[in-house]
Amino acid sequence: MTAGLTNRHWAMLGVFAAALAWSAWHPKDEFTWVLEVLPALIGISIIAATYTRFRLSDLAYLAILLHSMVLMVGGHYTYAEVPLFNWLRDDHIGLVRNDYDRLGHFAQGFFPAIIAREILLRRSPLKPGKWLFFIVTCICLAISACYELIEWRVAVSTGDESVAFLATQGDPWDTQWDMATALVGALISLILMSRIHDRSMAKLRPS
Repeated sequence: MTAGLTNRHWAMLGVFAAALAWSAWHPKDEFTWVLEVLPALIGISIIAATYTRFRLSDLAYLAILLHSMVLMVGGHYTYAEVPLFNWLRDDHIGLVRNDYDRLGHFAQGFFPAIIAREILLRRSPLKPGKWLFFIVTCICLAISACYELIEWRVAVSTGDESVAFLATQGDPWDTQWDMATALVGALISLILMSRIHDRSMAKLRPS
């Protein structure tokens, strides 16, 4: 992967490595850390394997980096115990729960929407428009649903060890909230970021 890396991509890789090292240093729950950070590790592995053959736009790589950092923070503290959101809950906004989990699921829609949109635009006959918007939204919802199924199977398999990973915080509708939040994230991403994304893709060298 390192061959041909641009200065921007070197910088992003450095930030990723630093965030990963911080996240892995004495996490609150090692089992939860592995589960939460694993998608970021899978993502960087895929990028390394495809970097020379299918280079993404800078915006797409930035989306992957930012999503990875959301996962690493959640993995380090667990999603129900991120200090900033405890501070907001207890001292300022008066929330009934630590809402970092909601932010994580919003990111689960917002950032993958950029990746899915780019792959479809560059590797399928789809063009910008209603069908692209609809299909990318469906992909993001499918990702969210798959993640909820993974949480379910982990809970069934590990019992009490999965409490920190699930981060339901006593909400019986947590799964539905998670998917709805991911949907909102995907919609906002497509509405606000599509033109910026098009400009970022236009800077790519023709393959």
